[in-house]
Amino acid sequence: MHALIVVDIQNDFCPGGALAVAEGDQIVPLVNAMMGDFDAVILTQDWHPADHSSFASQHAGKGPFELTEMPYGPQVLWPDHCVQGTEGAAFHADLDVDRADLIVRKGFRRPIDSYSAFFENDHETPTGLEGYCTSRGITDLTFVGLATDYCVAYSALDAASRGFRATVALEACRAIDLDGSLAEALTKLQAAGVTLTGAPNAIA
Repeated sequence: MHALIVVDIQNDFCPGGALAVAEGDQIVPLVNAMMGDFDAVILTQDWHPADHSSFASQHAGKGPFELTEMPYGPQVLWPDHCVQGTEGAAFHADLDVDRADLIVRKGFRRPIDSYSAFFENDHETPTGLEGYCTSRGITDLTFVGLATDYCVAYSALDAASRGFRATVALEACRAIDLDGSLAEALTKLQAAGVTLTGAPNAIA
């Protein structure tokens, strides 16, 4: 079985949001059109408590996009975003959420951030997605959504490491491209055996 994994197409990651990805809203029609081509559709949703440890606002003297050290390693500090129950955390209004078989919420544990749909950033705490896919007989995963170089890439890398056949449909993703992060992510994806289709898009 082949599943479409739709990563974090939420208001705060779209233009006008707290952590907007340029053109993030433009992929929504394409993602909706792709859903009918797959055996299953799974959505991921960033879902942070208001005092999440990855927010720059929780670190005195630190600003957004600075690095800090967490017990699990280096962590980018972000503007407050996708706070549980807020409009920013909601899916984009045009996304066809009714097609989803499963919604995986991530980043809800205060001490640890979560980019991947499979694991928190400690690479040990699972979200449950692997077990769900295995129990349904899903072997192939295609990833779309936001952002290419963070949550999409981390998810696809984890999928490949767990034995799934992973593809990133770059035409249905958009990237942040923070200090060359897009090129770095694409290199890692190719090295891990993840199939890349389409052309990458980043902030101009």
